[in-house]
Amino acid sequence: MASLNLKTNINSLHGELTIPGDKSISHRSVMFGSIAHGITRVTNFLPGDDCLSTIACFRKLGVTIDEEDGQLIIYGKGFEGLTEPNEVLDVGNSGTTIRLLMGILAGRPFFSILAGDESIAKRPMTRVTGPLTEMGAAIDGRKNGAFTPISIRGGKLNSFHYELPVASAQVKSALILAGLQAKGDTTIVEPADTRDHTERMIRQFGGEIHKDGHVISVTGGQRLTAADVHVPGDISSAAFFLVAGAILPNSKIVLKNVGLNPTRTGIIEVLTNMGANLEISVNDKNAFEPSGDLVIKTTNLKGTVIEGGLIPKLIDEIPIIALMATQAEGTTIIKNAEELKVKETNRIDTVVNELKKLGASIEATEDGMIIHGKAKLHGGTVSSHGDHRIGMMLAIAALLCDGEVILENPESIAVSYPNFFSHLNSLMS
Repeated sequence: MASLNLKTNINSLHGELTIPGDKSISHRSVMFGSIAHGITRVTNFLPGDDCLSTIACFRKLGVTIDEEDGQLIIYGKGFEGLTEPNEVLDVGNSGTTIRLLMGILAGRPFFSILAGDESIAKRPMTRVTGPLTEMGAAIDGRKNGAFTPISIRGGKLNSFHYELPVASAQVKSALILAGLQAKGDTTIVEPADTRDHTERMIRQFGGEIHKDGHVISVTGGQRLTAADVHVPGDISSAAFFLVAGAILPNSKIVLKNVGLNPTRTGIIEVLTNMGANLEISVNDKNAFEPSGDLVIKTTNLKGTVIEGGLIPKLIDEIPIIALMATQAEGTTIIKNAEELKVKETNRIDTVVNELKKLGASIEATEDGMIIHGKAKLHGGTVSSHGDHRIGMMLAIAALLCDGEVILENPESIAVSYPNFFSHLNSLMS
């Protein structure tokens, strides 16, 4: 296992960054380009390991995907253009790839097998395989389809009404993608709003989907048409630099072209609630995916409570929010975040344990954590545990530390942000 000596005891950060493309939108651009008719061109695609796994899977399903002049070009032939793969579809570390792909494959009249790395093998799939089986797909896997490898023999799907037991954009998206192939109308009820990139992209590709409150409905048999997709910067990646700019002394960071989808801006709400000095300039308000430029400056932060409907809007940002809370005055409480237990790692326990190694006053609860500020952090040996967001959070934490910080398994960061360290270093020069 590789390790890396992180930069520590940094006095300030200054500069401008263009944040890499949004991971969620990059995944979906490949998927929708593949199931639409015609040529889809994608700009600012994120070439992270997870998104490259999605490309590899669709190539195995018979889709031609090329790269030219910095663009991704996808030659789609519709759902019916997908063909039976000759080998296992390897999703790597990508939960988005496997869960959404199951929704697509559930309606295809052929056999396929999906598998991934050790982390994926531990992540629960029943929340997707269960309802897809009820729709008519033949799905199996370890422990009755609960864990990978997963086998799917798709076919004719029935329309479906399903109430999601937990707020999950991945599960919702899988069922929507299956519903596009089902006979009649499929209805999904969310307990809380989750990221809506799938719904927006259906409209961008000429399809129809309806939402009334927390009720989403989609009609099967629609023909999607190729579209040009520009991927805005990933706000989940921007979050690490937003927090760094807020907590490192005398800092000012400008982040260009950051996605501002309202189902993803929980980090901005938390920064505002904690008293951060943040300026936002919105670009094209009428774009399918809104974006803008953000300017963050150092300020004194105060503790807050993060709970309820805010959680799905920042579930991936909680590790870096926990670090920010260690540098705020007072106590921060995070509740209703049970979903963190089934991410790349059990992020509740992992965040708490790793930050404690650096001197944070933080404790785990059943559904979140309690963080006491303001903590003086020191050196230590920490690990990403194969989780890219934990790895990046610890790299930002190290900037505050007195003493050497060694990060084990730093390569996991390439999953979503291949040039993270070069961007971080540029802010120190």
